[in-house]
Amino acid sequence: MAKPIKETPFLCGKDADTFVKENKEVKKVSNEEKEEIKEDYELLMSLAEFGI
Repeated sequence: MAKPIKETPFLCGKDADTFVKENKEVKKVSNEEKEEIKEDYELLMSLAEFGI
C-alpha cells in the first residue's frame, strides 16, 4: 500500500526571501547551450533502446 503524501512545508523568513529572489532572476539559456543540450539528448536517444 502506498504511503500518504505529506503536506508541502511552507517557507518563512530568510528562506522565503531567498526563494522569491532566486525565482525573480530568470536567466536565459544561450543558443550555444541549447544546441549542446539538443546534441546530448539526440546522442542519448540514439543509444537508448525502448521496448515499446
